[in-house]
Amino acid sequence: MRLLSSLALIFLLGEANASYLDFGIPPSTATVDVRAFNVVNGTLVNELHASIFNPVLPGREAISFPFLAFLVEHKPSQKRLMFDLGIRSDPLNFAPSIAALFTEGVIRVDSPPGRDIIQLLQAGGIALNSISAVVWSHAHLDHIGDMSKFPNTTSLVIGSETDTSTYPQFPNASLLESDFAGREVTKLDFAAANLSFSGLKAIDYFGDGSFYLLNTPGHLPGHLTALARVTPTSFISLGGDTFHHPGEARPRPDFQKMYPCPAHLLEETKSSISTDYFWSPKSRDGVFDLRSRAQQFLAPSDLPGAFIADAEQAEVSGDKLATFDADGDFFMIVSHDISLREEIPYFPDSLNNWKANGLKERVVWNFVDKANPAFIFSPVNETQSLQG
Repeated sequence: MRLLSSLALIFLLGEANASYLDFGIPPSTATVDVRAFNVVNGTLVNELHASIFNPVLPGREAISFPFLAFLVEHKPSQKRLMFDLGIRSDPLNFAPSIAALFTEGVIRVDSPPGRDIIQLLQAGGIALNSISAVVWSHAHLDHIGDMSKFPNTTSLVIGSETDTSTYPQFPNASLLESDFAGREVTKLDFAAANLSFSGLKAIDYFGDGSFYLLNTPGHLPGHLTALARVTPTSFISLGGDTFHHPGEARPRPDFQKMYPCPAHLLEETKSSISTDYFWSPKSRDGVFDLRSRAQQFLAPSDLPGAFIADAEQAEVSGDKLATFDADGDFFMIVSHDISLREEIPYFPDSLNNWKANGLKERVVWNFVDKANPAFIFSPVNETQSLQG
């Protein structure tokens, strides 16, 4: 058995073209299974949208998002964890500071209302007591669900900088005492981490190279992302809210080199992307040139009161995570990427075969397709709004 394991590692080390090794990620044959849930769909309206990224073009003030959650199963031990939970089914029972966003209509749950990850897990035959841990990418309302519905045997894993103040002891807190009561809470100590990938400190969660948690602060202190090894040489990057829209990650020169935009979309973008708001060296007035665009389209919002705690730090974390996005061994999924909503397989299907199935190549440029709900790169006038 020891000989076979050694041969497997030698085989992996000998793969000169296995580019994940260039990030300093150790080889391993241990993997996890990743399955996605679209918990609900929601809409952010008016000023809240501008509190996430910019620019927000006229007529694009409201945008819809999926709220994704992920079931991760460690194949060697069959232990299960959740990475993010989406929102709870009764958002008016959030802490008052958060419930107000729903009563005031700033956040609207579209379809289906009243659903949460607990309902979806139970409907799929996943016993709650089989979930050993929940990992919050961060402590915003659309990721924390309702921890009180999980048994106390389910631990909670959070970033070390996470604000764990709770209501009612702290009247303006966004978390509740029930989020933590009676369960083990682990704050990850990245100061002691001895791994770093693309400049991001990493912790090997299961200790065998199958699932890493990365420190990606900026959106919120303590924000985490994950690298899930789904085959010995391919990964899914669970990006949380490092990006809210693929236009915050793309295009970049390395990404365009690895994944050229399909010809039909490249032609469409010449007229569909507004040169009043976006530019590139080879663009002309009214004719956008995508291939010469080296900078991503969107940036984290730096407006006062934005949902981004530190826009500069968020952009640095995003730059680092985007290096995985530009690599053929990684498929990045962020929690609210509406360009993927109709494209990725959901539970009970697995995401593990993304590379063999060519999923990444098919979907990464969807966001510049005018027919895709992620397209937000030209203004919408009143006539267009009425027609749309």
